[in-house]
This record gives sequence, C-alpha cells and structure tokens, in this order.
Amino acid sequence: MDWDKLRIFHAVADAGSLTHAGDRLNLSQSAVSRQIRALEESLNTTLFHRHARGLILTEQGELLFDATRSMTKRLDAAAARIRDSEDEVFGELRVTTTTGFGTLWLVPRLPKLYERYPGLKIDLMLEERVLDLPMREADVAIRMKEPSQAELIRKRLMTVQMLLYASRDYISEIGEPKELEDITSHRLICQHTNSAQVAAGAALVQHLMTYNPASLLTVNNYFGVLQGVINNLGIGVLPDYLVEDFPELVRVLPQIESADVPVFLAYPEELRQSRRVSVFRDFVQEEIIAHRKQLRLMGKL
Repeated sequence: MDWDKLRIFHAVADAGSLTHAGDRLNLSQSAVSRQIRALEESLNTTLFHRHARGLILTEQGELLFDATRSMTKRLDAAAARIRDSEDEVFGELRVTTTTGFGTLWLVPRLPKLYERYPGLKIDLMLEERVLDLPMREADVAIRMKEPSQAELIRKRLMTVQMLLYASRDYISEIGEPKELEDITSHRLICQHTNSAQVAAGAALVQHLMTYNPASLLTVNNYFGVLQGVINNLGIGVLPDYLVEDFPELVRVLPQIESADVPVFLAYPEELRQSRRVSVFRDFVQEEIIAHRKQLRLMGKL
C-alpha cells in the first residue's frame, strides 16, 4: 500500500472530516478525497460511510485505522528514541496525571525543570482517566495506584493520605471541631463519591457523610475543593501533599485520615533509554525528596 495514501487516510479517520484532515495536511479537500478514493479502489473496499455530519469508518476502515494508529505510535516512538540519542534534552514529553496532583503539586515545580532544560516541551494531560502508555497515549504517567500493565517500568514515588483541613480564618470565625460528631455544625467540602477519584478518598467521604454535616459543597476535583477551603467555606477533604505549598491550611480532626494512597511514576519499556523520560523521572524524584524533607522540618511527618 502507498504510504502517503495511508498517511492521508489516518488523518481523515482521526479527524472524521475531509476538510479538517486537509487543514492538518495542508491539502485541499478535493486532493484528500481523491487519495481516499484511490486507496479504496486499490483495496477494493469502502473505508468510510459518508453522511451530512461527516465520515464514519466502515468495519474494514476500522481495521485499517487500527493498523495506521499502531504504525503512527511506533514511528513517533522511533523518532523520540532517535532524538534522545543526542546529548541535548529537547522535544515533547507527554505526561499524564490527575487534575489535583498535576495542578496543585507538579505544575508549581516545573519552572525548575524548564530552567535546566529550556528545550524541553511538556504536554501535560490532566484527567482522572488512566491513559494507555503501551499504546503511547502518553509517555509518562504519575498515578495514584500501581499500573496494571506488565510491560511498564514503574517507580513508587510516595504515599499520600486524604485528610481534613480548614483555613485559619475559618477556624477563628466558626471554631474548630474537636470530635467527629462536631461535623454537624460545619460545611463539608469534598469530591462527590460518584466522581472519579481514588477509592480511599471516596471511602473517607462516605464515612464523613454518616455524621450529617450541616451543609455540603461537592466539586469534581481537588483544585476546586482547595479553593473552597481557602475561601473559608468550610472543612475540606484534601490530599496531604498540599500542606507545604499552602501554609494557611490547618489540619482539623487529626484522628481522621484515609487509607494510604501509593503514587507511582510509570513509562513504557521502550522509553527506558529516553533522555527526556530520565530527566523528568529524576526531577520528580528529587522534588519529592525535597518535599518530604520540608514536611519533616514542618513537623508534618
């Protein structure tokens, strides 16, 4: 099969539109359409169903798209390894982690990494969905559980817990709960138990709900929970990695804590020799060591 036609087919299948694919490829819609027709004729099959809202792959088109998707990921991996054979660290590194950890812990520390490697480009994907590293949806993942795929290299970074926090101003104005039963006089700020989150956090929230908090604010990520707490709305369920960077948080009801949540860094075996992966891995490990040292100095460990 003609590699150029396959490249165009992949772009059309990915975009679901001849026009959008043409924009990506810098080709006219008619040129893209001609290439697709030629590919269908060479294979003696129909690859797309055409309708008013765009293009839908046929069963045969899905088979070919699976193949071109795999080819594209392998070519990207090969290009990355070729670039990584040079001493200079540059180019794109796709990192995925949760919204809370990425927004509240990782991003504030990235200036140090960019200062060391100004040619590095981080594509940070923050979502609760676990991206498929072997299929190269991302290069590196930082996750709140151990990855299940056997072909991944993984490193346990640290353990976190979900604890209860309030702002100093809130405690001064409303008062600090001494017993768990006192939650009936306070607003609880947390993720909804049905939202995507670590099981330990959901279990803690379910337990707290049985004590009938006076009011409730649920947010679908920890960034929103944090904003509620520092704006004096109530008592929040938050991960303990926040206490170093947000000294205005005061832990309340210290007898209440979630189960331990392991944090893992993982990447595909084929990127073992990647310079970009290794400098990012080493940077995160250094920052966690510094983070834990600071917590010890603060008396939080």
